[in-house]
Amino acid sequence: MFIVNVQRKVYTKDVHRIELQHIDKDALYVLEKLVAMGHIAYLVGGGVRDLLLGQRPKDYDISTSAKPEEIRKLFRNCILIGRRFRLAHIRFGKKIIEASTFRSGDPEDDSLILRDNEWGTPEQDVLRRDFTINGLFYDAAQEAVIDYVGGFEDLERREIKAIGQPFIRFRQDPVRMLRLLKFRARFGFSVDHDAHTALIETKHEILKSSPARVFEEIMRMLESGSAHVFFSLLMEYGLLPLILPGLSSFLDGLDGEEVYSLIQEVDRMVKEGQTLDRALLITCLFFPLLQKRVQMVFSNKEKPPHLGEIQEIAYVVFHETIDCFFHVPRRLKMISVSLAVLQFRLVPMEQRKGRGKRVPKDPCFSLAVHFLYIRSCIDPGLQKTVLDWQNALQNLSKEEVGSSSPLGKRRRSRGRSMTRQLRERDVERI
Repeated sequence: MFIVNVQRKVYTKDVHRIELQHIDKDALYVLEKLVAMGHIAYLVGGGVRDLLLGQRPKDYDISTSAKPEEIRKLFRNCILIGRRFRLAHIRFGKKIIEASTFRSGDPEDDSLILRDNEWGTPEQDVLRRDFTINGLFYDAAQEAVIDYVGGFEDLERREIKAIGQPFIRFRQDPVRMLRLLKFRARFGFSVDHDAHTALIETKHEILKSSPARVFEEIMRMLESGSAHVFFSLLMEYGLLPLILPGLSSFLDGLDGEEVYSLIQEVDRMVKEGQTLDRALLITCLFFPLLQKRVQMVFSNKEKPPHLGEIQEIAYVVFHETIDCFFHVPRRLKMISVSLAVLQFRLVPMEQRKGRGKRVPKDPCFSLAVHFLYIRSCIDPGLQKTVLDWQNALQNLSKEEVGSSSPLGKRRRSRGRSMTRQLRERDVERI
């Protein structure tokens, strides 16, 4: 059933049970200051949803009647970003509180949203949002949850339902399809029948999305602890073959379980509270493909390949697998490729007896050992090798702490950028 009429419901604290002390103090400060200056200001979206679910929100977003320029004048630590969707970022150290002005527009227009900077009311704003469980406002001054779209009841039913006609909403912003699968993966919620049907029938609209936004959604899911379920859903609903056909083909084959196993290990680490570098996460997606490609190319050759030869193949595999739809930032791409290539130095294709563990002058090497550790959690045969390299890194660190560290002096005196060091890395024969 589609939402047409807006009916305002207010849930008091004795019903929603959100405690102010569970809300970020800086978010409360922004809300209080906006209200004190005569503006309407609510906590909105995922932050309210997570608080109602008893979870700690990762982000706190605020919607307000204040215009972006008015927000910037109120907060010295504020910058304005975006053209398509003008936002205010209020910085508190590394933390960012995002504030947006209430939007308006025609929720029944199925044109792709290219710009969304028409200001409106809270009622109009909520109709521009994606799902009912994300359409809840929290009024900190009154300690009340305001619901215009039935999101509170849907949250209790653990159901994901689109605000408005899902076919139209997915055409307006195809990234909403990824977000639907994200919420299903994270919370295990069921999907409303109409949204389920629209997702299947409009999936090709995903190709009209901003590659940068799709990339960010993928990365956030790799950081969420629910990436394995998410990628399984992307395959089930046919979205991954559209945006990452190379990765999809591999996952659909006999060797695809290797990627899933790495993602599962990443999920475990994230749930334990570890924060993993994004380069590590991307490497999990394409390293098994690189490994198969290298074995196939050099299986019949007498001499093992140089790392430089493997690097050339790695860039090709990266492009076929990851960079075909996205435009991965250059530095992140270089580090990810470097981590994958260094695996063939850490675990050579041809073992040499009596050769010690020599740590190279490579800024990515310790991160490469970390990726080898992730691999060893799946393949016990790598555990001794990763332990040897960890000990070698530890011994090197002890040497650098000493008064005379030639390696440390060279690094400080040269002052080369990571990009240049990656280019100039020795391509030793394995």
